[in-house]
Amino acid sequence: MQMPITYLFVPGNRPERFDKALAAGAGAIVLDLEDAVAPADKARARDAIADWFAAHADQAPSIVVRINDVLSPWFADDLAVLKFAGIRQVMLPKTEWPDQVAQLLARLDPQACVLPLIETARGVANVRDIALAEGVLRLVFGTLDYAVDLGLSGDQAGLIYPASRIAIASRCAELAAPVAGVTPAIDDEARIRADLAFARAFGFGAKLCIHPKQVAVIHAAVRPTPEEQAWAERVLALAAGSDGAAQLDGKMIDRPVVLQAEAILARCATAAG
Repeated sequence: MQMPITYLFVPGNRPERFDKALAAGAGAIVLDLEDAVAPADKARARDAIADWFAAHADQAPSIVVRINDVLSPWFADDLAVLKFAGIRQVMLPKTEWPDQVAQLLARLDPQACVLPLIETARGVANVRDIALAEGVLRLVFGTLDYAVDLGLSGDQAGLIYPASRIAIASRCAELAAPVAGVTPAIDDEARIRADLAFARAFGFGAKLCIHPKQVAVIHAAVRPTPEEQAWAERVLALAAGSDGAAQLDGKMIDRPVVLQAEAILARCATAAG
C-alpha cells in the first residue's frame, strides 16, 4: 500500500474546512479532536466528524482522526464516535505503552489501525514494544510535546536520540517509515525544508502539516530531482541488461546501488501524496 508523505491537520470543530483540506493535495488529512479543539467544543467536533465522514466514506484511506489520549476524560466518547462512524485510522496521542494501543483497538472496528504519537520520554523508552504492537500502521514523532516533556532548549540536537530510536523501531517492526512532527512556522519554506531534511536524515518518510501551504513544499522537497531520476533509470536499465558486475560512470553497480535507484524511483511515484 502506498503510504502518505503528508498528513494535514484540520480542527475537528471546523467542518467547513474538511473539504478544503481533502482537496489540498495531502496524502492524508487528520481530523483533530485533541489539541486544536477546546474542551467545550469536543462534543460538537465529534458530531461534525461523524457526519462528514458518513458522506465521504469513499475517502476513508485518506482520513485519520486524532483522538484524545487514553487518560483524558474524552477518550471513551471519542472511541464511541469512531466505532459508530466506522473510522478505521486513528492517531493516538501520548502513546507510552503497547497496552494503550491494544486498549484502543479492542473497542474499535476489527480492521482499525493506529498511528501512535510518540511525544514523551516514556514513549521513546518503550517505542520498540509500541512499534511491535498489533494494529500499528506507522509511528509519528510529536516533536513539540516531546520538547516540552523534557524541557529541551530548542536546539535540534535534542531530537537526535528520540528520532533515531523511533526510526530504528519502525524498521525493526517492518513498519512504514515514521512521520516527522510539525513545523510551526507556516510561511517559512526554508524552515519547513530544513525540518524535513533533518527528519529524513534519520529515515523518516512523511511529515505532519498544520496548513495547506506546507503540503506542496514538502512534496517538492521529497521529489527526486530530474538528475536523480535519470541516474536511477540508467542504473536499473544497466542492471537489468547485465549478467554480472556492471559499471556506470566509472563506479561499480552492485546491489546497494540498485536498491538506492529503486528507492529514488519509488519516491517519484509517491511524491504526489
